[in-house]
Amino acid sequence: MKLRAYLVDDEPLALERLRRMLEQTGTVEVAGSTTVPEEAIAALTNDPPDVCFLDIQMPRFNGFDVLAKLPRQPIVIFTTAYDQYALKAFGVNSVDYLLKPIEPEALERALKKVEGLRQSGTEFQPKLQAMLKQVAESLRETRPQYLERIASRLGDRIWFLDIDRVTHFYAEDKLTYAVSEGKPFCIDHSISDLETKLDPKKFFRIHRSTMVNLASIKEVTSFPGGTLNVRLSDSKGTDLTVARDRVREFKTRAGC
Repeated sequence: MKLRAYLVDDEPLALERLRRMLEQTGTVEVAGSTTVPEEAIAALTNDPPDVCFLDIQMPRFNGFDVLAKLPRQPIVIFTTAYDQYALKAFGVNSVDYLLKPIEPEALERALKKVEGLRQSGTEFQPKLQAMLKQVAESLRETRPQYLERIASRLGDRIWFLDIDRVTHFYAEDKLTYAVSEGKPFCIDHSISDLETKLDPKKFFRIHRSTMVNLASIKEVTSFPGGTLNVRLSDSKGTDLTVARDRVREFKTRAGC
């Protein structure tokens, strides 16, 4: 009998990738998924799955907030881009975690652990809920750890880019690219994902499909209609447009 899984992640691309990976195992049925924490709380309460794949960093509610609001704790596999949370300490055998981008071998390991817990009939201790509330509060108080490097896969090779040398990120044809030294590198992050993982003092989302390294801006020009043109200091003199609804905040952040 297949495991019933429910997926929660604020990034649609991450959800779709995880769904494909789970379906390819042939042992998991994805019962549902959502990018909205409130919807996750309702679904997990009304129809608890065998396992919940839960992102940690989400707007409004983080993953620990979601669990703390559930009347009954499910088996959980956290998905996260960071390893500083020391997730192995939570519930001992009741949770696991996967670092993004999720690798098939790590997913297989986690699923075997879930199946073992399911067969053993493990009941989760009520004290887990109180602990999760404490963790959620601690997580909000902890200083964020922003990305310093980012990986780009090309066939069997992986390139690592220093974040400070990336002039901008852009999305095109459902893919996201990091531009460094004038060259685009495909990365496994969406623009919305990057907005939470990059230092907001250094990077700003100037358009729904573009983020810019503020230190790479050479000049800014006003356009009719209320938009701005940003010219970068790269060798190509790249021009980017600041969306009208982001102009005010951009001027504040860029100091112009």
